[in-house]
Amino acid sequence: MKISILAFDLADNATGRAELLARLLRPRYEVEVVGPRFGDDVWEPARGSETPYTAVPARRYPGFVRAAREIVRRADGDVLYASKLRPTSYGLALLARTRRRRPLLLDIDDWELGFFYRASGWGRLGRALNLSNPNGLPWTWLAERLAGRADGLTVASRFLERRFGGILIPHVRDTDAWAPERFDRATARAALRVRDERVVMFLGTPRGFKGVRELIEVVGTLGPGVVLAFVGVSPTSSLGPSMQRPWVRTVPPIPFDDVPRYLVGADVVALPQLATPDTVGQVPAKLFDAMALGRPVVATTVSMIPEILEGCGLLVPPGDVPALGAALRRLLDDRDEATRLGRLARARCVERYSFTTARAALFLLVERVIAASKLSPIRAAGNAATRS
Repeated sequence: MKISILAFDLADNATGRAELLARLLRPRYEVEVVGPRFGDDVWEPARGSETPYTAVPARRYPGFVRAAREIVRRADGDVLYASKLRPTSYGLALLARTRRRRPLLLDIDDWELGFFYRASGWGRLGRALNLSNPNGLPWTWLAERLAGRADGLTVASRFLERRFGGILIPHVRDTDAWAPERFDRATARAALRVRDERVVMFLGTPRGFKGVRELIEVVGTLGPGVVLAFVGVSPTSSLGPSMQRPWVRTVPPIPFDDVPRYLVGADVVALPQLATPDTVGQVPAKLFDAMALGRPVVATTVSMIPEILEGCGLLVPPGDVPALGAALRRLLDDRDEATRLGRLARARCVERYSFTTARAALFLLVERVIAASKLSPIRAAGNAATRS
């Protein structure tokens, strides 16, 4: 049984969600990830994956039509699974289903229209008129209108569950492989170029709506013995100039499986998401990285983060810089409290956000849509007559 996962842009960090779905499914099914690649190469952390990737070079309309045809042709699994409610993943999955009658699953890990609604009225109008972008506002709006045509649905947050329905599959982690005792803290700290300093860490792609600028400034007020480590920063990041501070360390993008080798060197992990249309339906995947490795977390009360960290992390209001600084200082100064929260966070991750718990729900959904797709003799005869 083969599952084709359709990703919306294999050069983008959203490939991480497609990779996660592939890892969840691999023990039971043959899995391939296929999709357009709008950049120069596949997203770096996924390049060493055991999952086969088929990346089709793509550009804007009208040139995208050729790439779309190739992706639809290559999406030949017995089950189609679109990662993201975007035209270049879900839209192409709908087209692939018309080519080969297959059950179609849709995974939604972001409210995609929220990224457009952050703009001003004039900015939104300009995006609405940008018809050449295959993932532009009008095409993404249309994709959301068609969400109900999927045979099954998974979502990554409570907001998305309320908006679209479906089965909740957060950004879970392999808590067996990511056990803290398997990784050497001293080696991690050497890789981060620190010795006795205390380390606040931010994982993943730094972007403005993630509160990165506020985090840089607040860590600079915590004293000369504290550094801020960014792990996974592209050299071309637009926030690069903001990181040119003496208390900031940066590590370029690394393979997904190398994340624990750096993360275990953190004293505190910070996730200062801002409250914007981008983040209302979003849960940072790196939250679960930190929890799996038993790292204490300071995060904001955005989306379902309060539910996830209840009793096992520190929460502050989004955009409240003094509160963020106070919470970071508290855990940096009280190592016993930090250790206790890290231990509780890992236990929560094992219990609710592990591969084991996610697979139980996901395998059941896949088997259900496969069973439901079996055509009765009457329907099969009708379809054959239609094709003839």
